[in-house]
Amino acid sequence: MKTILKLFLLCSFISLQSCKVNYSFSGASVDSNLKTISISIFQNFASLAPPTLSLSMTEAVRNIISAQSSLKMVSRGGDLSLEGKIISYSTNPLAIQATGANGQNSAALTRLTITVQVKFTNSKDEKQNFDQNFIQFADFSSSSNLAQEETGLIKIIEEKITQDIFNRCFSNW
Repeated sequence: MKTILKLFLLCSFISLQSCKVNYSFSGASVDSNLKTISISIFQNFASLAPPTLSLSMTEAVRNIISAQSSLKMVSRGGDLSLEGKIISYSTNPLAIQATGANGQNSAALTRLTITVQVKFTNSKDEKQNFDQNFIQFADFSSSSNLAQEETGLIKIIEEKITQDIFNRCFSNW
């Protein structure tokens, strides 16, 4: 009887060792066969975007993937590959309001919108590949100057876009 119990426990232990479940608070699921990712510097094709946006967007994407996955960053030839382009950077007035005795309208809010095109390649499963635009925005008071608000707005938008990119790559959205 003890031999049967030992054999059962040994078989149970071996079968449990072969099972692997990935848990994540972000809902991300990275295949255990994937070990590396290469992320190219995001090129800036948006004429109005600040020149530093290219590097800050790239670093934001690298940081979220490092923080929320166990993938190792490599310069090229990763199991996964991400390439990006900043294709739009624009401001648009929102919430029109009447001002003054002359009745002229002005915007109470202005919206900064950034669009990033991302190409994702999975060398192990090409069904996971995609080429998609990610668009996010942040609003600010029209009484403020964009130059005063820009750094904070970009940070907010980068956080939203990078989370969207991460979710699309690893949460099968």
